[in-house]
Amino acid sequence: MGRIIRKCKEFKGEVIVGADKSISHRAVIFSALAKGESVVENFLLADDTIATSNCIRQLGIEIVADHDKLRIKGKGLKGLSEPSSILYCGNSGTTMRLLTGLLSGQDFFSVLSGDNSLNQRPMQRIIKPLSEMGGEIHARANGNYAPFAVIGKPLRGFTYNSPIASAQIKSALLLAGLTANEPTTIVEPQKSRNHSENMLKAMGADIIENGLAVTISPGRELIPQTIKVPNDISSAVFFIVAASIIPGAEVLVKSVGINQTRAGVLEVLEQMGANIKKENESLVNGELVADLVIRGALLNSIEIQGEIIPRLIDEIPILAVAMAVADGRSVVRDASELRVKETDRIKAICSELGKMGVDITEIEDGFIIEGNYDNLKGVVVDSWGDHRIAMSLAVAGLLATGATKINNAQVVDISFPEFWERINDLNFT
Repeated sequence: MGRIIRKCKEFKGEVIVGADKSISHRAVIFSALAKGESVVENFLLADDTIATSNCIRQLGIEIVADHDKLRIKGKGLKGLSEPSSILYCGNSGTTMRLLTGLLSGQDFFSVLSGDNSLNQRPMQRIIKPLSEMGGEIHARANGNYAPFAVIGKPLRGFTYNSPIASAQIKSALLLAGLTANEPTTIVEPQKSRNHSENMLKAMGADIIENGLAVTISPGRELIPQTIKVPNDISSAVFFIVAASIIPGAEVLVKSVGINQTRAGVLEVLEQMGANIKKENESLVNGELVADLVIRGALLNSIEIQGEIIPRLIDEIPILAVAMAVADGRSVVRDASELRVKETDRIKAICSELGKMGVDITEIEDGFIIEGNYDNLKGVVVDSWGDHRIAMSLAVAGLLATGATKINNAQVVDISFPEFWERINDLNFT
């Protein structure tokens, strides 16, 4: 399905984006492991998160859904049941990686698979440390790709020095560590998002954060909670960038999670000169939430690399759009993780923005952009089957001269099914 975006004259209004995808995944999984009924409010109804809830149902957990409110009847750390069929994870790497950690310490057999894209994404990064804990996982292509089988085993706690900062790796090992025989410690090179740590603390787990290390000790059952999921900054950022780069724009984005391990994109945009104001800050289930008011501004170039990259890895494609119209040369480095997302996001964003007239050069771990406010021209572009590429190109189209047609635009349903409706609400052409 294609979508046509035209240059907008005015971008103003109030928007509520979808619920946080990362937290929605974790809310369902951790609630299944608590003893008793948990309630999840503002659950994200998108393809990825629905895949997680479907898998949890297959593991014997009752989930009663009333639109975006779930009642989950957890059965404790060892209360899951062997699934009678393959656990299908769709396009969701979070679903597959977190469930692999969870299932490695159970006492039954399970098989996980996904769509063609997910089954080409690297899984050795979780299979290797889980095997060191005593897990038994049989994967295709020399143990690197799904589909794979997990034969549940008693697990050993250990210390793992992760070669990359990844919340999915960390969360998979924390889930495995809940049923291990002794504490499990994960040490990262930089701090990745800490939603799992926040939720586990709230549910009574014995978990300690110490700088770049997090340690979970087994033996405590999780306590059911009412979890209100904040709105997703990774979805909000498309409106934040659009409002920042469109002259005269003014947008209010409501109730966005601004957890410090996720809000690197706000820091970068502010350094570029964006006009972003936080209002009504509050703490909800251990997550910092605020309303954001964004007004149009002239942006400057920036170089980003190092420790901030894990805190904005999903937002780099849309930051590329901001850099394309900023004044001067912008550089992104240390972002090679983007090459193993739903698609090779470095290659995808360089290819498609290049078609739109942007002077962008692909490098091994990022890209270089020569920014110019008049860069963008409307052409036919493609999402590469990636929801974040599709939405980034839509924002670029709001500033481009002429019409921009985005092919395979339906992939936004993976994380933000209402995206096109929300864009149209604010876009006055």
